[in-house]
Amino acid sequence: MDAPDTRALHEAVLAWYDVHARDLPWRGTSATPWSVMVSELMLQQTPVARVLPVHAAWLERWPTPASLAADTTGEAVRMWGRLGYPRRALRLHAAATAIVERHDGEVPAAYDDLIALPGVGDYTAAAIASFAFGRRHVVLDTNVRRVLARVVSGTEFPAQAVTRAERDVATALLPDDPATAATWAVATMELGALVCTARQPACDACPVAGLCVWRGTGYPAYDGPPRRGQAWAGTDRQCRGRIMALAREADSVGAAQVEATWPDAEQRERCLAALVTDGLLTQITPGRWALPG
Repeated sequence: MDAPDTRALHEAVLAWYDVHARDLPWRGTSATPWSVMVSELMLQQTPVARVLPVHAAWLERWPTPASLAADTTGEAVRMWGRLGYPRRALRLHAAATAIVERHDGEVPAAYDDLIALPGVGDYTAAAIASFAFGRRHVVLDTNVRRVLARVVSGTEFPAQAVTRAERDVATALLPDDPATAATWAVATMELGALVCTARQPACDACPVAGLCVWRGTGYPAYDGPPRRGQAWAGTDRQCRGRIMALAREADSVGAAQVEATWPDAEQRERCLAALVTDGLLTQITPGRWALPG
């Protein structure tokens, strides 16, 4: 089956998005660039349902980059709550500080300025420029990559890391008009999140089912390298999460409290040391830790 016609693909996906787009606080004309930026950092490896209440609380407390930059990194980590990967809170605080120092407190619109901010990589810079400012950029998150892999390339899943060929496909499909390109980016992302999901794609509800190469060739099974799972129980991630939960709820935590929440001494000490190294905890006295001030 040949690759789908670009115009037909655009029309089908954009029409579907016009009807099925979720009403999310970081979308639409009322969303500030800062709201978009906060959402992009929070949504990395985290479902929308978990992000929504934290995003709302974050914007209520820190409605601008300057308001966050004026507060401590410890408070940023505390407000991050149970979203996971709390280093993202430190990155967002560092980015807010840089925005105040370099851009008069306003989130920059240019990709080059965005990617120069601490903790902002290619995807995040492209997403902010596209979703907040209507710029024309290739935005390749997991959902977009999966949609393009199936619909255009006929493979069930994309490679573990973005390839040059994959980026070339995405670039060739990007509409010329910047505003349309920005909508295309979020529409393909939404299609991957709601319909063309990883485990149970809803092909009967897909607007491009008739154009999809993967479907048209009989759904060939993925034959690439083993896909990494998201283990949790007993991992350092779980241990770190338990320790951070203690720290968020108190001014400081002692060794006895940490020991009670995680019995494996070697793993516990390793995770404590890593949290201090990452800047998520500060050792205030021997055997006592707190969020950074």
